[in-house]
Amino acid sequence: MGPEGYPAARMTTSVTETTLDGSPALELRAGALSATVVPGVGMVVASLRHDGAELLGQRGGLAAYRDRGSSFGVPLLYPWANRLSGLEYTVGETTVQLDAATAPIKLDGNGLPIHGLLTASRAWELGHAAADEGGAEVMATLDFGEHPELLAGFPFPHAIALTHRLDAGGLQTTLTVMPTGGVAVPIAFGFHPYLAPGGDRTAWLIDLPVTSHAVLDDRGLPTGEIESVPPGPRALDSAAYDDLYPTIEAEPEFAVEHAERRLEVSFGPSFSCAQVYAPADADFICFEPMTAPTNALVTGTDLRLVEPGGSFTATFRIDVLDV
Repeated sequence: MGPEGYPAARMTTSVTETTLDGSPALELRAGALSATVVPGVGMVVASLRHDGAELLGQRGGLAAYRDRGSSFGVPLLYPWANRLSGLEYTVGETTVQLDAATAPIKLDGNGLPIHGLLTASRAWELGHAAADEGGAEVMATLDFGEHPELLAGFPFPHAIALTHRLDAGGLQTTLTVMPTGGVAVPIAFGFHPYLAPGGDRTAWLIDLPVTSHAVLDDRGLPTGEIESVPPGPRALDSAAYDDLYPTIEAEPEFAVEHAERRLEVSFGPSFSCAQVYAPADADFICFEPMTAPTNALVTGTDLRLVEPGGSFTATFRIDVLDV
């Protein structure tokens, strides 16, 4: 009950059609939070705001993501996160030769395929967008079997469903993988949330619930050497990160905090490892939930398969808290 015995006011929730940089978008609202999702450009979360303050790194914004694949906001990395060590990988009896002429691959500065096949993809089909008393959400689906260019780079027929749900506490993202053919589907995807809590980054406190650190070569690929690291809070200060943590604590909550707010990223149990990315001159930090370590499609390290008739679901949340 509210003051004087009156019922407490209901939280305002809504879904509104809008446009962003010329692309149709949906604005979700739940209390003091709002989020903008662009289904036709990779189902990317382009914005997350608290009382109007932007909490996601914008970098070049939607136009750069749509036109050049320069990521921002909260993009999906699918069907692999981070990079592969070359243009060939083998899973079971299937060997794949990646070719930019037949599949929408993106190459990093070393010529390695990075972040999968769905960067700014226009292949998503909107399922529903609705608000209820608890929040607002948008869901879209994508069927790999209907897109030859996607099968050329990942020949494992399946469909995926992606849901972004905003409530008064934060944003929850859920992806479900459903095989549609007669072969198992390898699971190696992730997400790349660019968190921008505001304030001076040298004063940010971060919390890394990690238990091991992978040594990387100069291309950002794991060498196979693993180091133990202590979990817990630390000052970001002037440190730079582009680090893979192959083991993390149970029910992990990554966090970045400054004087006004704290952003927490909690991983569901399907995410087994994390990449942390924070260039020294950037006004953002990324706690990237990953279902397999970098290069798992090539090495097979901790690579899981979803058999025909089964499904795989992974969820993570970004919570916004006052300090």
